[in-house]
Amino acid sequence: MNKIMTLLATAAVVLACNTASVPANAQDKTAQANVKTYGEAISADGAISTAELAKVMSEKTEYTTKVEGEVITSCAVKGCWMDMKMADGSTMKVRFKDYGFFVPKTGLEGKRAVIQGTATREVVDVATLKHYAEDAGKSKEEIAKITEPQNKLMFLADGVLITF
Repeated sequence: MNKIMTLLATAAVVLACNTASVPANAQDKTAQANVKTYGEAISADGAISTAELAKVMSEKTEYTTKVEGEVITSCAVKGCWMDMKMADGSTMKVRFKDYGFFVPKTGLEGKRAVIQGTATREVVDVATLKHYAEDAGKSKEEIAKITEPQNKLMFLADGVLITF
C-alpha cells in the first residue's frame, strides 16, 4: 500500500509540473514565432475584414488599406501572387509591389494573412487570366475554358503577414 501511495504522489507532482502556466511573455514569443512578414514590415493593427473591403469597393475603384483574410493559394511557380478568399466566396488576387518580394509557393492554403496596400477593381484580360491559371498549375482543359476578360477585385500589397 505504501508503494501505491508513493506512486500516486509522484504522479500528482509530475502532472502539476506539466500543467504549470506559461509566462505571458513566453506565450507572446510563441505567437510571434508563427507569424512571417514578407515585403515591408507591417502589423495587423487596423486591418479590416474582406467583407468590409468588399463593401468599400462597391462604391470605390481604389482604396488603400490593410485587410485580414484567408489565403486560398499562391503562385506555384515563384510565389509572386496569392489568392485570398472574399466573404462571398469569390477570390481576390494579391500581387506584390514592384515584384519586390514573394511568398511561399506552397503551404499557404487556409492560412490567415494581413495584407497592406491598395485594392482596385480591374478588368483582367484573357491572356493574364490564362497566365495566372498556368502559374496555379491548372490543366490545359481548364485554361482553354478561359475566353472572357473578368472584372476582378485586385490588391497590390507592399507588405504581408502570414500566420502559420
